[in-house]
Amino acid sequence: MTTETQKHLVAASEKYAESFDKGHLASPPAKKYLIVTCMDARIDTTAAFGIDLGDAHIIRNAGGNAKDAYRSILISQHLLGTKEILLIKHTKCGMLTFSNADARKIVNEHQGKEVIGSDFDFEPFGDLEEGVREDVKWLKENGGVVEGAVVSGWVYQVTDGKVKQIV
Repeated sequence: MTTETQKHLVAASEKYAESFDKGHLASPPAKKYLIVTCMDARIDTTAAFGIDLGDAHIIRNAGGNAKDAYRSILISQHLLGTKEILLIKHTKCGMLTFSNADARKIVNEHQGKEVIGSDFDFEPFGDLEEGVREDVKWLKENGGVVEGAVVSGWVYQVTDGKVKQIV
């Protein structure tokens, strides 16, 4: 069975392909940076952050979490040559609204059995700017980030589309 979402994907791809002329772009990002940001559907990363196709790697996950993005960061830096990391969390993030215990309970109840143990960490955070600081600190201290790489932390404001540097 084909869903409406799948039909939309195919139709949008066909339309996009009609004028697509970027097949020549190299895999490593041309501007040698990567962004870690939230998967929130309100963030249009290319428009909000001025990124053209081929410029940067965009790593998205719940909360714009550095630990969750670490595998991709290592590949981006060590295999594909990025030299800068911009970690961007955002206002009104869902990760500010629950605890690990709450999330574990909801997932387990939805599944009708325990599929998430008590040690599973969803990485929620109670303070937005502190969450940015902690993730940037973790990246800088972890040892896997390329030596000399610039790591900065930001907050994107979903209400007005502006960014504010935190670290």
